Amino acid sequence: MVTTETWGRRSHFNTDRWARLFIDTLYRYRGTAYLLHEFVIMPDHIHLLITPLTSLEKAVQFIKGGFSFQAKKELGSHMEVWQKGFQDHRIRDADDYAQHIRYIQENPVRKHLYERASECPFSSAHPGFELDAVPQGLKPQFIKASYGAAEAAPLQNKISNRPPEAVPLQGKSKSA
Repeated sequence: MVTTETWGRRSHFNTDRWARLFIDTLYRYRGTAYLLHEFVIMPDHIHLLITPLTSLEKAVQFIKGGFSFQAKKELGSHMEVWQKGFQDHRIRDADDYAQHIRYIQENPVRKHLYERASECPFSSAHPGFELDAVPQGLKPQFIKASYGAAEAAPLQNKISNRPPEAVPLQGKSKSA
């Protein structure tokens, strides 16, 4: 899940033109930079549930940079659109995925903008948006408990006896 805010928490997306242009931008890069599972456009921030097809940083750069370019071109806006960076959360399993879908869909309701999630025209909870399927490989919580499997199996390296190299984890905030 990715969350990013507008510059100075300005309510850019209170206008239909801005929100619709963002949705157009979101769908422009869908399938090439990321898969799109859920989204909501709030007045001053966005939440996305995506599966990057490249690095997460590059996927967010397509979204934020692509929108900034289009806002300048089509809306004549020369102001800064986005705060630097973004927050991300790696989805752990099927339960975590479902919880984040609810969070994204219910965000406009929690903020008292709509009574029902489906009423928000700038959310994937609104009927009519085409979304990508649930990512494969999300394990339900009960499988781990019922089989007593370890959290992570040791990595087997058949080419040499050297231990595998450490892979750095992604940070919580990246520039886009």
